[in-house]
Amino acid sequence: MKARGMPGSAAATPHGRGQAASRTGPARRQRLSGVACLLLAWLSLQAAVADEPLRLAGVVTVYHHNSHADVIVGRVLEGYTLDHQGEYPKAKLVSLYVDQVPEGDKSRALAAQHGFALCSSVQEALTLGGSTLAVDGVLLVCEHGNYPENEVGQTQYPKRRLFGEVADVFRRTGRSVPVFCDKHLADNWEDARWLYDTARELHVPLMAGSSLPTTWRYPPLDTERGRQIKEVVMVSYHTLDAYGFHALEALQSLVERRAGGETGVKAVQTLEGEAVWHAIESGRLDRELFQQALACRREKREGDRPLRDSVQEALLCSIEYNDGLRASVVTLNYAVVEWAAAWRYEDGTSGATLFWTQEERPFMHFSYLFKGIEQMMLTGRAAWPVERTLLTSGTLSALHVSRKQGGVRIETPHLNVIYQSEWNWQQPPAPPPGRPITGQ
Repeated sequence: MKARGMPGSAAATPHGRGQAASRTGPARRQRLSGVACLLLAWLSLQAAVADEPLRLAGVVTVYHHNSHADVIVGRVLEGYTLDHQGEYPKAKLVSLYVDQVPEGDKSRALAAQHGFALCSSVQEALTLGGSTLAVDGVLLVCEHGNYPENEVGQTQYPKRRLFGEVADVFRRTGRSVPVFCDKHLADNWEDARWLYDTARELHVPLMAGSSLPTTWRYPPLDTERGRQIKEVVMVSYHTLDAYGFHALEALQSLVERRAGGETGVKAVQTLEGEAVWHAIESGRLDRELFQQALACRREKREGDRPLRDSVQEALLCSIEYNDGLRASVVTLNYAVVEWAAAWRYEDGTSGATLFWTQEERPFMHFSYLFKGIEQMMLTGRAAWPVERTLLTSGTLSALHVSRKQGGVRIETPHLNVIYQSEWNWQQPPAPPPGRPITGQ
């Protein structure tokens, strides 16, 4: 994608010297005046182009109230606070393809209200029915909807199918634009790698991932760039497929900053039930880090009872990195309803933080995810590396395989994903007051 507002190539005009440089008669002044007028006209045109909002196409699985389509694509339509108040992204939604239209669909009413094209195919959404690419970027939001599970229990959202249809348009028109893929790249490694490789083949600026890395942290801490990290422990909740992915993305945003950058994942293992408590008690993970992560929570449902008595489902995901780093994601459903992490450096010092999300409308943590998306759409450069999500997608899939196979350790030579990240987290401004999730 050509950067917006950048001129095309033009021949350089060298300045004259000697006798040629001394010509200052009326003809010379007239030529200079004409050039100046053309330059001013060109600058005015470029300013106008730069001020034009990005033309975005939405390609989503479903669009109902509080769906990911609603809280991501909806920010283009209703502003960052989803109430037509305050700041809007520098973009407009010109088209939308919706894969399923269940009861409670909002897309039809929104199309009538906002005037975007409601399309019957991905191709139509990207070309607006013409023969050329008619948009500046694509929001691919495949989360929610009635889709089957694969053999290890992950929902098979049609990311490969829909991205494949986007890629077909890019090939046919000979032009590519940035694509954001919500959450993981796919529910299995083969499809995730295919999305990544296809984007590289077509020179598609591609970004993906969770809203957790960009959200608020309490205390406002990040891992120190360039330091050796020995171990990380993260607490999580909900299902491994849906919220375990968020935990992995938050974890990865911390560890990719370590000395040497990301080295890839060597092996994974998923334990359940009593095996989780035995692993904690036997020192399989750093118990002090586990307690530090738990202490960061704002909501502690166990009260005065022992934590174990409050947990209705326990899951431990162990991750071994190629450079020796160890990480654990501990899901403790009911007792834990937040994400928090603690880490230890090689010198023994540690840090811990809570990843806080606004669980009321406008779900403002999605706004800071979208600000990263907007940055990529405007510049053609990913705000954070898509390799982060390639790695977390493959790690999540391998953890599901381990769980399906009864908790065996799975070696993952295919997850030799090596990358450097220049992205830096910043604490967002205070969120606006929350509103009931059933309302606007």
